[in-house]
Amino acid sequence: MRTAVVTDSTAYIPEELREKWDIHMIPLNVIFGDESYREEIDMTAEAFYEEVKHKELPTTSQPAIGEFVKLYEKLAEECDAVISIHLSSGISGTYQGAVTADEMVEGIETYPFDSEISCMVQGFYALEAAEMAKQGQAPEVIISRLNEMKQSVRAYFMVDDLSHLQRGGRLSSAQAIIGSLLQVKPLLHFVDKLIVPFEKVRTRKKAMNRIVELLDEDASKGGEYRAAIIHANREEEALEWKSELEAQFPNVEFYISYFGAVIGTHLGEGSMGMGWYKK
Repeated sequence: MRTAVVTDSTAYIPEELREKWDIHMIPLNVIFGDESYREEIDMTAEAFYEEVKHKELPTTSQPAIGEFVKLYEKLAEECDAVISIHLSSGISGTYQGAVTADEMVEGIETYPFDSEISCMVQGFYALEAAEMAKQGQAPEVIISRLNEMKQSVRAYFMVDDLSHLQRGGRLSSAQAIIGSLLQVKPLLHFVDKLIVPFEKVRTRKKAMNRIVELLDEDASKGGEYRAAIIHANREEEALEWKSELEAQFPNVEFYISYFGAVIGTHLGEGSMGMGWYKK
C-alpha cells in the first residue's frame, strides 16, 4: 500500500527535506492589496520580510478547497492513501478544507490530521509520517504514531514587536502600548488549538533563556528528542543559539526553521521560537 504525505506551507519544512521524503505541499496565501502570493512558491520568507518594510501589513488566506481536490486526485493515480497534516484548526480553516476535499475525492483513502500547532513542529509530524510511509507502514499505524507524538510536543514563541499582533487583531491597542513601554516579550504557546500567552518576560534574552529552561525540563528526563529553532528573519541569531544548545543537549537533534510569510504576518520580524518532541 502506497501512502502519500501532504502538509501545508506553514510547516516551513526546508525544500530539500520535502524532496528527500517526498512530502507534498499545499500553499496558503499572503495578500498585499490586490496582489495574492502563494507562500513558499511565489513568495519566500526573505522576500516577505523585505516587502513588509515598504507596504501595509498583508492579510492571509487558507488554500481553496479546489487545491486540495486537485492534489488528492493526482495522488490517487499512484497512491492508495494520503495523510494530510495541517496547521491548527483553531487558527486557520486549512484543516477543514482538507476534510471537505476528502469527501469530494474518490479512489484514495484520505486521512486529514489536525496538528493543533504550526511551523516546523507541524513539519515534524509530516517528516515522521513520511519516514513511516517509506517503510511501508499502514496509514492507521502512522496516524496512531502522530497522536502519540502529540503527548510530548511542546512549542514556545517569543514576539519581538507587539504591534503585529495588535494590528492583526490578536492583541488590544492598550496591551500593545503597555507591553511596548515595559519591553515585555510575551511567550506564547498553543493550548486547545489556540495561541495563548504562556508567560510575560521582560527581555528578549530572558525569554530565550526561559524557553531553554522548558526544553531542559523535558530533555533531562532522558530519551532522544527532535527540536526546531524557528526565527523571523534572524538566521544568524538562530544559528548561534543552535550551536550553544547542541553543546548543552547531546540527546536533542536540532533543526533550524523560520516563520514564513503567513505566520510572520501575525508574529512580525524578530520573533523567535522553539518546539520539540520525544522521538
